[in-house]
Amino acid sequence: MADWMNLTADDGHTFAAYRATPDGTPRGAVVLLQEIFGVNGHIRGLVDGFAADGYDTIAPALYDRIEAGIELGYADEDVTKGRDLRGSIAIDDVMRDVAAARDAVKASGRIGAVGYCWGGTLAWLAATRLGVDCAVGYYGSMTIDFVDETPTCPVTMMLGETDATFPPENIEAIRAKHPDAVVFTYPAGHGFACDQRGSWHEPSAQLARERTLDVFRRYLG
Repeated sequence: MADWMNLTADDGHTFAAYRATPDGTPRGAVVLLQEIFGVNGHIRGLVDGFAADGYDTIAPALYDRIEAGIELGYADEDVTKGRDLRGSIAIDDVMRDVAAARDAVKASGRIGAVGYCWGGTLAWLAATRLGVDCAVGYYGSMTIDFVDETPTCPVTMMLGETDATFPPENIEAIRAKHPDAVVFTYPAGHGFACDQRGSWHEPSAQLARERTLDVFRRYLG
């Protein structure tokens, strides 16, 4: 079952979230964190997919603090708008909304975070700030800005070897600072797991998803 619901952050902000629940008892819960393009069809499809794998999965609409219902595509103008939107929200407010999403699914068991693009960085912050049980970040280029924060749970990163937004020196800096983090690289660029982008690389996307499920099965159930 999948539908939109409303959540309230600890500062009183009310916002939407897309949630899908599995048939039967959940194996655990997943907070799925959006790209800069909002909770669009791609993100909702990912939510549905993890629910089909047995996880109570929720994607908070993090742009609702600016404007409700924002869903962007992947054209150049969408990239520009998405970057502007992302830069308009204080990261502490974003994490309040992620925390509210975490709390909405906590009855389903242990909680993992997974994020893509901007959400990849937010998954890192969920691991350092929100007490989730594991986190998986896909090409979260801004993670380097928070490299001095220490995760309190296992973290796995999925990175493209030709991703210009995540250069090799940043990968090595994260590995050096956090040797316990698992970093997988793929022969692909930024956004390789999104089949709506020109950078989609199906073999890498499939392998990364299998590895993500391995993480969830190990740490969530």
